[in-house]
Amino acid sequence: MTIEQHTVLRQEAVDASTLAEIRDVDIDDVLDYVHADLKKLPGYLDLYRRYLRQRWDVYELDFGQDVLDWRTRMTQEERDAFVAISSGFHHGERQVEVELPVFMLAGSEESKIYMSSQIEDEARHTIFFDRFYREVVGLAGESVQDVLDASFPHISETFVGPFGLLAYQADELRRDPEDPAARVRYGTTYFLWIEGVLALSVMKITLTYCRERGLLPAYYAGFTATCRDEARHVQGGMRFLRDAVRADPPLLREIHETLRTILAMNGAVSRRLALEALGWTPEEVRRLMIRQLSMKLSDVGIDLPPDLQEKIQQIEPEVAGG
Repeated sequence: MTIEQHTVLRQEAVDASTLAEIRDVDIDDVLDYVHADLKKLPGYLDLYRRYLRQRWDVYELDFGQDVLDWRTRMTQEERDAFVAISSGFHHGERQVEVELPVFMLAGSEESKIYMSSQIEDEARHTIFFDRFYREVVGLAGESVQDVLDASFPHISETFVGPFGLLAYQADELRRDPEDPAARVRYGTTYFLWIEGVLALSVMKITLTYCRERGLLPAYYAGFTATCRDEARHVQGGMRFLRDAVRADPPLLREIHETLRTILAMNGAVSRRLALEALGWTPEEVRRLMIRQLSMKLSDVGIDLPPDLQEKIQQIEPEVAGG
């Protein structure tokens, strides 16, 4: 079997795996799956049909072994780092679940149909983290909001910065959902940076840790399925940005200015995450984030001026959001 044939088989396995099967899938294969279609970018209805095939039931997960692993096989340092890096994802899923409908108000009918599936994904991911924090980490709360409140103290500036910016941009869209510049600013922050860089980096870090140590099987299955969902989200979002710039080339400046803002905030950190406990050095995280951003820009054909290229090389190795 050639390398190309083996790659195709791995990608087919990612695409077709059930929730029970996806725990045997390597996270690197899922990340390759994210980028597989970026150069050609599937249409919105193609992504919607893929969503219908790949939907999974968050209540099928059994966290029993995860509870044992968390209590008896992980150190306190590992648990602290895991919670810290996952908390941004917990809150990010919930924020996008309630804000993405504002972005969906404009665009083609095809994009709206696809976007409805992404909102349902975000709701499912919110429940996934709610179950993980309740059943495994042991956070108390009667409601979803109670558990969100309990995990919020673990949030770092890497979450607060871009998601605060996203909330501001969502308010812009509420005033005028059809404003193309506002839509591109929101799309750059959310689809390119939050989903394309932060989310996929968090997934790579935590899922590699779980797989290499044989820990948290339900978390691994659910979060790997979440990463496969993110493939659709990133591809749909990058299609939006590519089409927007092709239709109105001056909108490229909005992407550039938004990235300048995000990268300026990226260096504001008062509390470092001890990711070494999960097997990652700061330099490895930095290279991971740079690669995630650069691959998407290159595959979709978004050029950057020299100052932004330099800023990307100075990305801070702090990740806590998704």
